[in-house]
Amino acid sequence: MKVTIIAGARPNFMKIAPVIAAIQEKQQEGYDISFRLVHTGQHYDKNMSHSFFEQLGIPEPDANLEAGGGTQAEQTANIMVRFEKELLTNPCDLLLVVGDVTSTLACAIVAKKMKIRVAHVEAGIRSGDITMPEEINRLVTDSITDYFFTTSVVANTNLQKEGKTNTQIFFVGNTMIDTLLKQRSRFTPPAIWQQAGLQPRQYFVMTLHRPANVDEENNLGLLINEIMGNSRELPVIFPVHPRTAKNLEKIAVNHPRLHLVEPLGYLEFNYLVENAKAVITDSGGITEETTVMGVPCMTLRDSTERPETCITGTNELLGTDPKALAPAMQRLFDGKWKEGAIPALWDGKTAERIVAHLIELFAVKQQPVVVI
Repeated sequence: MKVTIIAGARPNFMKIAPVIAAIQEKQQEGYDISFRLVHTGQHYDKNMSHSFFEQLGIPEPDANLEAGGGTQAEQTANIMVRFEKELLTNPCDLLLVVGDVTSTLACAIVAKKMKIRVAHVEAGIRSGDITMPEEINRLVTDSITDYFFTTSVVANTNLQKEGKTNTQIFFVGNTMIDTLLKQRSRFTPPAIWQQAGLQPRQYFVMTLHRPANVDEENNLGLLINEIMGNSRELPVIFPVHPRTAKNLEKIAVNHPRLHLVEPLGYLEFNYLVENAKAVITDSGGITEETTVMGVPCMTLRDSTERPETCITGTNELLGTDPKALAPAMQRLFDGKWKEGAIPALWDGKTAERIVAHLIELFAVKQQPVVVI
């Protein structure tokens, strides 16, 4: 069985790392299963160096389509054209896509038109906000996917409502959490830890990148002023997304307790998160990680595709009105934030379950292992 695995942006690599490890383990057991890793090049990230792949145990991609840049339409078209050539040269039995980036959508379409079956890891999550590019990617990808590997019962229900059958849906857990649990003992403090004299539970971590929060300069300024005005005397560490950095320059943000830093590596960023008093974010993935690490999380969005982080975990959806921060901060400092729990099957074994299902679905045989 030949599997082509797609990754287009940095979070994708965290999701596919444990899947690759699980396939390699089955190969060692003699199963006839192989993979080809294709990086679409959708996002260029200077932190995606050899050390990044080495840290997460990911082999260097077999191919890089270098399809980044341009508008969303141009990028989608570039990925599709280049990936079609890749599949013609290197055919496979199954395409495995993860998450909800442009590469997920584009490669799924190409594969289906070439009569290749598609499996979607992190399928079925829905925000209900069709203005989000990610939501469009999720809906279109899942409309043509053959096998759905889900992170929650909520995702299962979403897919069932869309007409998917139970024989297509596999509730397996969360591969992001596989990576988190595997790497947790290796988290390491970034330079800002010493530079700012940080102490555990005595600082905030903030990440912002969604248009509703960062594209309108006045709103961004109000949001940061609310955060700094209600975080008492604690430092706020803000790894700045390039999109946000441009607007911060325009409004000349200057708070002595606000530390703007370059985007951090996986091990460094999660060290900060694990030791923070709380995280303020508009990212979906971070809400999953804070839930598992038991860190209070405030999400500055009107909807979330990961409701389990609010229902079960430590996350709370505040909306995009800056005024919602004050009461949330008050509850945090009063020690009244919910403790939360870890969602079902977020146990570090998700990738093992995915590969076991693939072996069963494709009737992959185990060859005799010859010991020399």
